[in-house]
Amino acid sequence: MTVRDVLLIAHGSLHPALRRELAARALTLRESRRWQDADRNQPQRILGAYTWFYEGLRHPLTISGMHRFLRRHGTPLFVWNQDAPHYLNRAGWRMDWLDRARLYDLYATHSLADSRRNFADSVFYLPNAADISRYHLHDATLAGLRDAARYEYDVSFFGAMDGSRYKEMRNRQEFFAALGERLQVRGIRFLFREAAGMSVAEQVALIQTSRINLNFGASCDYGSPVASGLPERCYGIPACGGFLLCDKRSHARDDFTPGENWAEFDGLDDCVANIEHWLANFAGARELAERCHAHVMARHTYAQRAATLHQALLDWHAGKRGRLA
Repeated sequence: MTVRDVLLIAHGSLHPALRRELAARALTLRESRRWQDADRNQPQRILGAYTWFYEGLRHPLTISGMHRFLRRHGTPLFVWNQDAPHYLNRAGWRMDWLDRARLYDLYATHSLADSRRNFADSVFYLPNAADISRYHLHDATLAGLRDAARYEYDVSFFGAMDGSRYKEMRNRQEFFAALGERLQVRGIRFLFREAAGMSVAEQVALIQTSRINLNFGASCDYGSPVASGLPERCYGIPACGGFLLCDKRSHARDDFTPGENWAEFDGLDDCVANIEHWLANFAGARELAERCHAHVMARHTYAQRAATLHQALLDWHAGKRGRLA
């Protein structure tokens, strides 16, 4: 029996860390920028084929042809959506069409908040993760991060915040403006800045010199009644040893345990209260940060995501359908 050990990656959008970890699982990745250029030799070896989720909207005839070819050879077409439930501001009627079209066999998503649409007959939760080739302790140690004297800021955040240019960032911009006013009158040292232009080394340095690293909002939340999927920073900050205080998100409890390896807030007032609590309890904050670091390194790197995706593809070939683990 021929082993299915080839993945067709027919779009450049797949996260490079996930590509790297899939290759580390002894899978051969045949990469191309588009389906027309994909190497389809020995189709019996192809475990699955990937395209960008939105290609079904941009080039439906091409993706339909891709799907038909793969179906003839018993191979699933899979996508990974990291933008639900906002869907990069695509019109709702277009997303409804894509859901009905069933151009895909496997739909992996970082958020299951949109319960109305599945986009494929098989669906599974595939959250973001820590890219530990870039976000890790570097020259720091967990023991060294217990030294309160090393911290330059009490609270920090870096990320997209230009609400005048991007409507998806307006709520975040307003939140940090209001939070900054609250912190300033309390004498709490903070830095909220755009991430544009920051190197990875600069990002890691800021994480490791901030007692509290915040997350609030994500562009994929725009227009949604609840914050759901976890941005990559929710894994990258703990991977660097930083203490993360995150806005309340529905999928947090799928990946973490509040109080054990997760700290969250619900709204501006609760954010301020949590900041004051954790600043007054520095030792407790570092203990939680170390538990979160260990949890992320064990459960939430792209090596684990590659394993989940690989297993989902194997399960599909074994005849499993519907909600996959």
